[in-house]
Parts: sequence; C-alpha cells; structure tokens
Amino acid sequence: MRRMPVLLIILILGYVFLYGPILSLIVYSFNASKLVTVWSGFSTKWYAALLQNDALLEAAGLSVKIAAVVASLSVLLGTLAAIVLVRYKKSRGTRNLAMLVTAPMVMPEVIIGLSLLLLFIAMEDLIGWPKGRGQLTIILAHTTFAMAYVTLIVQSRLAHMDPSLEEVAEDLGARPATVFFAITLPLIAPALLAGWLLAFTLSLDDLVVANFVSGPGATTLPMVVYSSVRLGVSPEINALATLIVVFVSVAVCVSGFVLHRQEKRREAEQ
Repeated sequence: MRRMPVLLIILILGYVFLYGPILSLIVYSFNASKLVTVWSGFSTKWYAALLQNDALLEAAGLSVKIAAVVASLSVLLGTLAAIVLVRYKKSRGTRNLAMLVTAPMVMPEVIIGLSLLLLFIAMEDLIGWPKGRGQLTIILAHTTFAMAYVTLIVQSRLAHMDPSLEEVAEDLGARPATVFFAITLPLIAPALLAGWLLAFTLSLDDLVVANFVSGPGATTLPMVVYSSVRLGVSPEINALATLIVVFVSVAVCVSGFVLHRQEKRREAEQ
C-alpha cells in the first residue's frame, strides 16, 4: 500500500512529460502574440490565418491523401502476409518472409530512405518506371515500412483466433472465399482497423523517408513544418497541430466506440 503514492506520482509525471508539451501547443495556438512563447491574450486569428496559408493546406491535404492510400495498401498487403505467416508456418519460405516483412521495423529510416531512392533511380533507368520522384514514390516507400506493423498486428490476431470456426464452416460446405469474408474477416476486423490507423499515422508523421523519395511537386506536411521551424515556429503551425490532435482524438474515440459495440454484439450473440 505504501508504494501506491509513489507509483501514482510516477504515473502523473509520465503523463505530464508526454502530454504537457501537446497541451502547451494547443493553448498557445490561441495566443494573440506572434511569439509562441509569450502569452498576450486569447485570440483565434491564427486559425483564420491558417485558412489563407495555401502552402500548409496543400501540404496537409497531400499528406492526408498519401496516408490514406498507404494505410489501405498496408492493410491489404499486411493481411495477406499475416495469413501466410500464420497458416503456412511449416513452409520453408515462411521464415524468410517473416525476416523480410519485419526488417523495416528495425532498420534505420535513413537506410530505408536511401536504399529506396537508389532502387527508384535504378528502376527508372531500367524500365522507365517510376518516372521521377513524387507522390507515387512516397506511397511506395511508406507502404514498405507501414505494412510491417500491420502484418504484426494482424498476425497476432490470427494466431489467437480459434481455427475450429473456419473448419466447421468448411465442413458445412462453405467455400474458402466465403469462409474468409463471412468468418475470418469479421473476427480480425479490430486488428485491421488498428493496423489502418497505425499505418495512417506512420505515413502522416514520416519525414526522413519522404525527404529521400519525394520530388519538387510532392511536399508533405512534415517537410513543410520542418523547413518552417528552422526559421522559427509560427503560430499557424500550432493551430494546424491543434487541428490534427483534435482529428486524431476524434478518430480514436470513434474507432474505440465501434470496436466496443462490435465486442458487445459478439458477446450477445454468444
């Protein structure tokens, strides 16, 4: 019992360390002063100024579009890889596939970005695709490392799933495709949603890899923010970061509510 106050204090300090800077950023997004560290009154003018900043809005829209495509591709490819890793454990190539899939998770981003840049240049010289660096190369690069995380999440869900459910459906005459879409897919839906959100966040947040594989016509939001921060933090960036935090918080709450309802419905059916 004596350890509880100490653990509680450590927990509070940990949350303050993690979320204090984010809370400070949100508060100073409503600061009337242009100096982000000096409070001079409440104002929402930086949100209005953000709506007129075409560079930030264009970069934000491009990042969201790329992140959505990357998340969808990562879920598709990661699910296929997870099925192979779980269902074909005894195959000779499974270990090699597992190493290839998980390698981007432990490899430095600088190495990933440089290697992919060299790969894209070599492919363009050999087959003429992809032409230059832009949105396509960013999507391919982000999918390369994002699908590794999705594979790990879906693989864990599949490994703990009761295989007898699929076996019963097959014994009753259901085709493999019907078994997958009617039984397997609903059971792994929470993992797919979690993987999609994680891949979306990883793509939206990436700076290092995007710097290597992007071109003049494709500048993501982290690249714009990084280039502007080097010259001084603008209150408009605080406003944009606040909107992103609100968007992510709402998405997490909605997804958590959906997963909770699915779990309750599954328990009621049982």
